[in-house]
Amino acid sequence: MPDAEDVRRIALSLPDTTEKTAWSMPTFRVAGKMFATLPEEETSLAVRCPKEERDELVLAEPDKFWIADHEANFAWVRARLAALDGEDELRDILADSWRQAAPVRLLEEHPELGVPQER
Repeated sequence: MPDAEDVRRIALSLPDTTEKTAWSMPTFRVAGKMFATLPEEETSLAVRCPKEERDELVLAEPDKFWIADHEANFAWVRARLAALDGEDELRDILADSWRQAAPVRLLEEHPELGVPQER
């Protein structure tokens, strides 16, 4: 089961990522743009996710994904760390969110990380 330290290690391994405390929680940013947070005593993860995909995730796996009330109007989704299928799923989730926030320059410099579905 992944934990907050796994989130931190994987997020910080992504290019040009920094950690910054905001709203009393760790946040992770690429080129200054936030792509992940560790809210709720660091037992969950909030990441960028297009609203259409987010709604599908929540419907398909409600024990794993949910939408926080204050994020309902934004393209973010929450994931329970204890419900994730290991580090590979965590890495995929973080990399997908990173791609959505990363500038084109970084996406071009790191093609191994793929490109986001929509820009």
